Amino acid sequence: MMKKVLATLLALTLTAGMLAGCGSQETPAETEAPAEAPAEAEEPAEAEEPKEVPAADGKLLVYGIYKAGDQTWFIDEGAAAQAAVEAAGGEFIYVDAKMNPEEYLKAIDNAIANNASGIVTCTPDQTMSQAVITKCEEAGIPIVAADDALQNDAGDKLAPWVGINAYVIGEANGTWLADYVSANSLADKEDVGLLIMTMDTVSSCVPRAEGEYDKFTELVPDFDTARIFKADYDGTTDKGNTAAAAVITAHPEIKTWLVTGANEEGCIGACRALESSGLDKDACVVGLGAYMAKDEWNNKGAEGTCMKASAYFPAKAVGEGSVEVLLGLINGEDVPMETAVDAVVVTPEDYKDVMGKDAE
Repeated sequence: MMKKVLATLLALTLTAGMLAGCGSQETPAETEAPAEAPAEAEEPAEAEEPKEVPAADGKLLVYGIYKAGDQTWFIDEGAAAQAAVEAAGGEFIYVDAKMNPEEYLKAIDNAIANNASGIVTCTPDQTMSQAVITKCEEAGIPIVAADDALQNDAGDKLAPWVGINAYVIGEANGTWLADYVSANSLADKEDVGLLIMTMDTVSSCVPRAEGEYDKFTELVPDFDTARIFKADYDGTTDKGNTAAAAVITAHPEIKTWLVTGANEEGCIGACRALESSGLDKDACVVGLGAYMAKDEWNNKGAEGTCMKASAYFPAKAVGEGSVEVLLGLINGEDVPMETAVDAVVVTPEDYKDVMGKDAE
């Protein structure tokens, strides 16, 4: 069994400290991680020297094919994957599929035609999973799914997967918001609403929103579910803005908005919609990823944005982890079918300490 590269697999521990701002309201006290986290992860193995794994022509060639290669998450993930491949003595080719299934399949075909040693990928359409697996199996090229699983209609994984522990990360955001509501006595206020930004067509994103909803309603049973709204979008900031604005406009009775969602882009889009509506001062948005929240805090400070917290999980861990699993496949080793990265909720007060260089 290969050793995992995720030397810093993050335990799900909410370190949200006292949060400055969000109007004149108080922020929740430090919160512990949900008790019902899934099976305990193995302790990180000691780091090994990178393996040099030659392709048939003597060169290690890995393709990284990502569904939205222009997004910050995938850029960071791809950079980590590239560094891991180059450390193993190989070449990494980064491909942006532009959320286009045809572009994606063309990239898979190009990787096969160029005798790739292996592929790490995030598919834009999981219904293509079997077709992708068949192409790679016929070519004898190993493939590892990152973020969004390659799976059949029943949800069974068809290739090893490396990504985030979606439902538990959603629970983390739900817990943080529940603590915020309790600390500020907002549960019974009729002009307070919760908006959850959803991506219902992406299976890896659905559990995030489900975890947020389930944990929040569990911990704040007095919050009227009639004041919980959902806005579905395609994962981009612009569409997140549009979807959030539509809900905000449709419910003028809500004066204080709590927001969380399926990815960072959607939550940032909601921030922009709240700013446009003049409701950002008392709003509280909790992102998912922290790779855009940190820019809000770096550029505007804690008081200059309604983004008040975000679940942080490093793209670097997914990028490195996907390559580590791929190298194991190339070497003929047994590898885990699932490698999950957990998260910690960060705030303007602690994000630099927790995220390190990722906070820059």
